[in-house]
Amino acid sequence: MNLTSEISRREFLQNLAVGAGGFAIFSSFGFIFPFKPEGGEIKAIVVDFDKCTGCRTCEAVCSAYNHKVEINGELLNGLGNPELSNIKVWHYNPDVDVPVTCFLCKESPCIEACPVEPDPVTGRKALYRDETFHTIQNDPERCVGCGLCVKACKEKSGGVIFSNSETGKPERICNLCNGDPQCVKYCPYGALQYIEVTTDMPLRNTSPDKIAEFLIEKYYKN
Repeated sequence: MNLTSEISRREFLQNLAVGAGGFAIFSSFGFIFPFKPEGGEIKAIVVDFDKCTGCRTCEAVCSAYNHKVEINGELLNGLGNPELSNIKVWHYNPDVDVPVTCFLCKESPCIEACPVEPDPVTGRKALYRDETFHTIQNDPERCVGCGLCVKACKEKSGGVIFSNSETGKPERICNLCNGDPQCVKYCPYGALQYIEVTTDMPLRNTSPDKIAEFLIEKYYKN
């Protein structure tokens, strides 16, 4: 790759990640306009593709933090099995890495698909949106493990919710680590940030496959 191509690639990544005066939100399957609760903005995880190396540190720390183990009465971070992570790095050939996590879809197709009747007090189905961080949560006590949320997510947003192989209940939905996302905190290259989003983003509902195609075109074919 010559110098001209490298400059074009760098400029492309900067425009992609910081376009329209704000960072481009990364989500489970692409970029979205963030869900905006009534009366305020939200914070979300963002990615700078120019810095991401596909190292998967984000997967390990997410899994360790969200799947703790108790040893001698002390609750400690787990082993960090990437398979249990709420963030996933998709690898492509030629070499392109696309980190993805929950869309925080405004329409919430997963919640809409949940067949459990809303609680008369809270108004929540088994799947609901958290009022503090606006993440998608599941109440395992009310969840029937039907898998309809997984199906809806796949059809509408590309598919970031997975069913537990034993219970059928949804899992691996990003909870933003209660406002302190570990993937952002421990990313060794500063590729991830957790910021308040105030600007509409230039791309919307773009699957990682499409993002990868676009990046490969820019990285390797120009």
